[in-house]
Amino acid sequence: MTRSHMTNPQLPECHLTDTHLPNSAEVTPPELTALRRRYRLERERRVRPDGAAQYRDADAEFGYYAADPYIEGPVERAPLQDTVDVAVIGGGFGGILAGARLRQQGVERVRVVEKGGDFGGTWYWNRYPGVHCDIEAHVYLPMLDETGYVPEWKYAPGDEIRRHAMRIARKFDLYADALFSTGVTALTWDEDAGSWTVSTDRGDAFRARYVVAATGTLTDPKLPGIPGIEDFEGHTFHTSRWDYAYTGGTPEGGMTGLAGKRVGIVGTGATGVQVIPMLAQDAAHLYVFQRTPSTVDVRDNRRTTPGDVGADREGWARERRENYLRIVSGESAETDLVADAWTASAGLLEKLLPSFRRQGDREAFEAAYEVADAAKMNELRSRVERTVTDPETARRLQPWYRYACKRPTFSDLYYPAFNRADVTLVDTADTHGIERVTADGVVVGDTVYELDCLVFATGFNVGTSGIHSGRLPVHGRGGVQLLDRWARQGPRTLHGLTSNGFPNLIQLGPLQNASSVNFSHILDEQAVHAAALVAAAEAAGARIEPSREAEDDWLATLAADAPDHEWFHAECTPGYYNAEGRGRRNGPGGYPHGAVAFHQLLKEWRDTSMGEVLRPVTAPDA
Repeated sequence: MTRSHMTNPQLPECHLTDTHLPNSAEVTPPELTALRRRYRLERERRVRPDGAAQYRDADAEFGYYAADPYIEGPVERAPLQDTVDVAVIGGGFGGILAGARLRQQGVERVRVVEKGGDFGGTWYWNRYPGVHCDIEAHVYLPMLDETGYVPEWKYAPGDEIRRHAMRIARKFDLYADALFSTGVTALTWDEDAGSWTVSTDRGDAFRARYVVAATGTLTDPKLPGIPGIEDFEGHTFHTSRWDYAYTGGTPEGGMTGLAGKRVGIVGTGATGVQVIPMLAQDAAHLYVFQRTPSTVDVRDNRRTTPGDVGADREGWARERRENYLRIVSGESAETDLVADAWTASAGLLEKLLPSFRRQGDREAFEAAYEVADAAKMNELRSRVERTVTDPETARRLQPWYRYACKRPTFSDLYYPAFNRADVTLVDTADTHGIERVTADGVVVGDTVYELDCLVFATGFNVGTSGIHSGRLPVHGRGGVQLLDRWARQGPRTLHGLTSNGFPNLIQLGPLQNASSVNFSHILDEQAVHAAALVAAAEAAGARIEPSREAEDDWLATLAADAPDHEWFHAECTPGYYNAEGRGRRNGPGGYPHGAVAFHQLLKEWRDTSMGEVLRPVTAPDA
C-alpha cells in the first residue's frame, strides 16, 4: 500500500482556541499556582511504588469472584467440530454488532461465542444495584433506527441496555448458532484449509473461515492486591458478579438481606458512585473505603418520550449519535442535541482523546485549557461543599486533580448518601490504600473496621481482555503467536483491525484506531468495516490480510501527528488512564485526528482501496 492511500481526509477548519472549551469564570494566576501545588501534593499521597501491579486478576487467582452468578450452570452439550463462515468471539455490543452487520452483508453461518450465559457483554455481567449508563441512551444504544426502539430513560438502567442487546441479537438471528457459557482458549490458523480452528473450554474445535475478535475492554474483573483477602470469613463479591442471593433485592434496590449487616465497599469510581447510594439505603452501616475521590457531576436522569428526541424522523438516532460524536470530539456542530454534562465539558476531554484541535498556537490553547479546567474543577468541588453537611467528609470527597485525569462520573444521589449517620467515609490515601484484610474486617491505619460483607467495586483490567491479555493465544501463519510478534515489534495493525501474518482475523477494540467516550458508536463503525471486509473477500474469493508496508504506513500515520499528552498524564493522580502513575502508553495510540475523521477515512478507504488487503489464497507471505 502506498502512502497516498493513507493520507488523511479533509479535516474541518478548526484551531486551538478557547472557543472549544466550556465557559468559565476567570481563575487568577496565583490561584493556578496554588492549584498546581495542591494537585502535586495530592498525587504524591496516592502514588504507589507497585503501580498497576497493586491489582490481582480476579479470575486467575480467585475464581469465585469471576464465576457467573446469573445461571445455575452451563447447558450440557456435545463439543462441536463443524465449520462456520464467521466466528465472532464475544457477545457484548462489539460481537452483537459484528454479527448484525455480517447478516446485513448476507453472511449465513455466524457463530458468536460468549463466556456469559447470554448476550450483553459488560451489561450481562454488571447488574449491581443502581447500574446505569452515563452516556445518553439515545446515542449509546446502537441500531435504534434498525430496531425501531426508543429508550425509556435519558440514561438507561442496565436492564434496559441488556434487553436491547438481546433485541438486536434476536432481530438478526444470532441466537441460532451462539455458544454461551463458553470461553475461547485458542485460535489457530490452518494455512492448507484456509480457516481458523477455534478451541474452547467446552472441548470445541470447530473451524471458521473468518474470525472477528470482540473480546471487549471491560470483561476481566480485578481486585486490589490487599494482603489477607483470602482470609476474610464474611461474605465478599465483585460488583460485576453481584450476589443477590446474599443481598436480596434487584438493581432497583430493596436489599433486605443487608438488614443488620455491616458492609464495606472498596472503590469510588464510576461503579462505586452508582452502587454506594443503594447500599447506604439498605445496610445497617456502610463503610466506603476511598483512595481517590471521583469528580461527580449532575446526572439529571429522567424518563423520555419519542417526541423529546425527534424519534418521528427517519434516521433520528444516527443523526443524534453523529451530533454527539462531533461535539465530544471537539468539532463544531450547529446545535447540541444531547446537551448534558458530557457535551458541556467536551473541550476538557482533549487530553483523553486524540484530536485535530492541536493545530495552531499550542501555548495559547494550553493556557486557556488550564483556566477552564480549574474553573470546572472548582465548580465540582463547590458542589461537594454545598451538598455534604460534615465539613471533614466534604473535604475528603473533593477531587484535587485536573478534569481529564480520571473518568468523569455523574450522580445526584452519591453526595447525599454521606449525610447519613450510617455511612462512614474511610480515606486511605495516606496509607496507600487498605493495609490488610482480616478474618472479620479491614485494617486502615490503627483502625479495624469489622464487616459482615465486603464488596469490591475495583473495576476491570481495562484494555487487556482476551487476546491482549495473553489468555487467548492466537497462532497465525507458520504458528507465529500474535503477542510474541508484538512483544518483539510492538503492536502492528492496519486501522487497528487487521494484521499481516494473521489472515481473515479482524480485531475490534481501541487499539490503533479511534476513541470516544461513546464507545458503542466506535464499535458499530468497526463492525460495519469488518462486515464489509468479509463481504469483499467472499466476492473476490480472497483472504483478508494487509501487507507489512500497509502496517508501516499506518503506524507512520498514527505517529506523525500524535498529540503530546504524556506530560499531562504524568502529572495526574494515579489511575488506569496513566497506568497508576507510571505513564499512559507505549507506541502509537489512536488515530490522531479524532473519531469523526477516522470514520470518514475508513469509508473512503472502503470505497477506493479495500482491494489492497484482499490477497489471493495462494499468495506467499509478503
